[in-house]
Amino acid sequence: MIEAVMLWNEPNNKSHWDFELDTDWHMFAEMVNLAADALRAEHPTLPIVLGGISPIDPLFMSRVKDFGVIQRMDAVAVHGFPLDWNHWQIHEWPEKLKEIRAVVDDKPIWISEVGVSSFGAEEVQEFGLKRSAELLLGQSPRIHWYSLYDLPKAWPATTRHREAEGSSYYRHFYMGLLREDGTPKRAFRHFPDYAPELGLCQWFHFEDHRLDAAVKVMRDLGVTYLRTGLSWADHFRPNALDWFDRQMRALEPFRVTVTYCFTPEHRGIQPHHTSPPQRVEEFAEFCAQMTRRYVR
Repeated sequence: MIEAVMLWNEPNNKSHWDFELDTDWHMFAEMVNLAADALRAEHPTLPIVLGGISPIDPLFMSRVKDFGVIQRMDAVAVHGFPLDWNHWQIHEWPEKLKEIRAVVDDKPIWISEVGVSSFGAEEVQEFGLKRSAELLLGQSPRIHWYSLYDLPKAWPATTRHREAEGSSYYRHFYMGLLREDGTPKRAFRHFPDYAPELGLCQWFHFEDHRLDAAVKVMRDLGVTYLRTGLSWADHFRPNALDWFDRQMRALEPFRVTVTYCFTPEHRGIQPHHTSPPQRVEEFAEFCAQMTRRYVR
């Protein structure tokens, strides 16, 4: 079942929102506020979560709070990857949560992505899973480990810079507990020690061939809550609703947080999924439509 909706993903990360086009985040705030209001009208009790920020930045939270965003949310979310991309150490997690808590008042803070790649060594990911669980379990009502599967090497990572990022780009392909072929890494065997308190974040691409296998593995691991996404950009593909229906039907055994994000190229100020939309109300319409279709 869908237990919550999340509005956007990493809005303060240039790979997911073009803040050169939106220098003070007022367009993002307007878009999210309209979407939140539309969701309240559609389903008054459905929890709404602000898309997880990366990096963890209290100044961003303070800015969107000035625009009325935080006040409309039931929770806010953060993403942390201190062993791969962030400029802080893993033991600083409690302090990072404290920085955000000081800005968002009494709003719960969800950790909607935390993960460690096996890019350098599987032992690093194994340590990272154990240490992250030690530091975070009990500190947040929702913690989603990113992710179940490695990103297939034939697919692009969702980033604007790709190979120009060097090893930072290639780390995207090693975040799974399972390799691309479904075989387990060292950290996989430890995950049941932390489930169901530790959930998973797994993005499914359009017509993703891994969907059914992922459901079986997650059930075997003891996963009860999951974060995934429905892409506004994918909504314009042929047979999009057939795929969305299949995906959401397969995920019914879990308590799902569904993330709405990604601008269709032909709806953006610039033709890119990171672009603010030309008409922010169109995103609100998409969110309301998906909620009407999938939230009971």
